[in-house]
Amino acid sequence: GAGKEIREAIADPSPECQEKAWNIVIPLVEKLKRCYEHSLELERIVPKLLGQLVGGRLNPTQHLETQQALVKQLAEILEFVLKFDEYKMKTPAIQNDFSYYRRIASRQRLDQTNEMIISTELANRMSLFYAHATPMLKVLSEATSKFVQDNSDNVDNTTETLGTMAKIEREETHLLLLRVMVGLVILYDHVHPVGAFARGAHVDVKGCVRLLQAQPAVKAEPLLNALRYTTKHLNEDNTPKNIRNLLAA
Repeated sequence: GAGKEIREAIADPSPECQEKAWNIVIPLVEKLKRCYEHSLELERIVPKLLGQLVGGRLNPTQHLETQQALVKQLAEILEFVLKFDEYKMKTPAIQNDFSYYRRIASRQRLDQTNEMIISTELANRMSLFYAHATPMLKVLSEATSKFVQDNSDNVDNTTETLGTMAKIEREETHLLLLRVMVGLVILYDHVHPVGAFARGAHVDVKGCVRLLQAQPAVKAEPLLNALRYTTKHLNEDNTPKNIRNLLAA
């Protein structure tokens, strides 16, 4: 981030310090813009991907066996989303840099001293996006939920497909698969009427949590936090007490 330069610019309002901070912030804001635009691409692509992986004449297992390239694409999207949000949560400079950019951009817009790299409307949308603790996961969850709403006749197939993908053997698990597993549990929880934690769900949440707890803390804790704070049904009455205790912070 540009924390050092921003602090210097606040402490010393000279044109030199202001220009130095601005020149550091602009490439960072452009990177944030690219990430936001990528989230819009995910929002557009994920329903198309799910549309190919559920429904039709094949059952969920047959889909997963015969469309492995698409399954891999969905897995890579899930890994990217979890990875992006992990870094976002550990990088407060993202919002600090963007807030500074918006303050200076507003001032310059009033003075008409510079052409802005992003419009006011886009800046507002980006600000809402980055205000979320896990912005990419929010986009993915909402896109998946909308897909289920638009394809209500395929709800069972969708949840069963996500549940089947989440069943991962311990011996082949590594960080990518752990992220994918957690991402699938979260998506399942968002789209299934009673969620992933209720008895009878297609997801072995207890097994997933115990598998995560068996990993080194540096790998496990961000993923356990994702289950704690970005799932939809964890704190509902029909979640078994032993599951809530397992995920207690």
